[in-house]
Amino acid sequence: MDFTLSEEQLMIQQAAKDFAQNELLPGVIERDEIQKFPKELVNKMGELGFLGMMVNEKYGGSGLDTLSYVLAMEELSKIDASASVMVSVNNSLVCWGLETYGSEAQKEKYLTRLATGEIIGAFCLSEPEAGSDATSQKTTALDKGDHYLLNGTKNWITNGNQAEVYLVIAQTDVEKGHRGINALIVEKGAEGFEIGPKENKLGIRGSDTHSLMFNDVKVPKENRIGEDGFGFKFAMKTLAGGRIGIAAQALGIAAGAYELALQYSKQRKAFGTEISNHQAIAFKLADMHTKIQAARHLVYQAACDKDNGNDYTLSGAMAKLYASEVAMETAVEAVQIHGGNGFVKEYHVERLMRDAKITQIYEGTSEIQKIVISRSILKD
Repeated sequence: MDFTLSEEQLMIQQAAKDFAQNELLPGVIERDEIQKFPKELVNKMGELGFLGMMVNEKYGGSGLDTLSYVLAMEELSKIDASASVMVSVNNSLVCWGLETYGSEAQKEKYLTRLATGEIIGAFCLSEPEAGSDATSQKTTALDKGDHYLLNGTKNWITNGNQAEVYLVIAQTDVEKGHRGINALIVEKGAEGFEIGPKENKLGIRGSDTHSLMFNDVKVPKENRIGEDGFGFKFAMKTLAGGRIGIAAQALGIAAGAYELALQYSKQRKAFGTEISNHQAIAFKLADMHTKIQAARHLVYQAACDKDNGNDYTLSGAMAKLYASEVAMETAVEAVQIHGGNGFVKEYHVERLMRDAKITQIYEGTSEIQKIVISRSILKD
């Protein structure tokens, strides 16, 4: 496959790189330290079109392809994964889900504001007892005629307090199993909708992660996405695309850690020469570079599959699995190359190492990706 980038794609890549270096980098250590959500920077990303990259222009989006989105995600993630995960959720899960499966009225009411960054959204699937297992939803949405009555708890929700629009997956008919699940649009401020305290996390500490509680929340029937019982399919289709965004985030974290390690190795001296001249360090850098390039090809392949209308379930899962493993391995090696300096915040690599870990967990753990992959390759 030819991954030669077009002039437009190169411009988008450079724009994301410039924004990351000029806007995200200053203050990134402090934001991580105090768990500060970069609200002002999010507004700027909305103005630049990063929050609705793949949305049709008629709904206020940039109308770009998935590969362009992946390129931007990689550059943003090199510097600040807390900011890039918010971009991923808004693009891959919320905007894509609404544009692909929402009604025209839902698109007009919510999508334009989401795509332009006027507001941001959240995707609410995970629960205390139902993380990657979407069939085990305990949150219920009882049919009350002209509305649903929503009850339950959602955990680990990115943009949990900053969002204005929430796509909530809930069980309407337990006897129907996964065919009894619905996806509902819930607005912030709805009566009975409560937001829990912000989670104190290991990594991506600037991202806004909360638990959400729904206590007899009335959701109008017109806020259901798709036909009755479509919620499980909606969640699975949306998550498949979400994996590509997280794979790109993992790729960016790995590339960012590698670039810092490479630069440091050419400056730091030991035993009379730059440490890059020592074979032990040079071999680490060679392995890092090779694995990152392999991960990049997997991520680009998944993006191209999506753009070309091919089934991207397998390629997306492989990209997410491998890129997240490379992100963790590369970040750890980057800390090792920095030695004692790698253990302090000033050099950034310790933060990238902490951020890398979550890429192996959200959008389905590595084990979940292996289930998806094995089912795909064994079904024939």
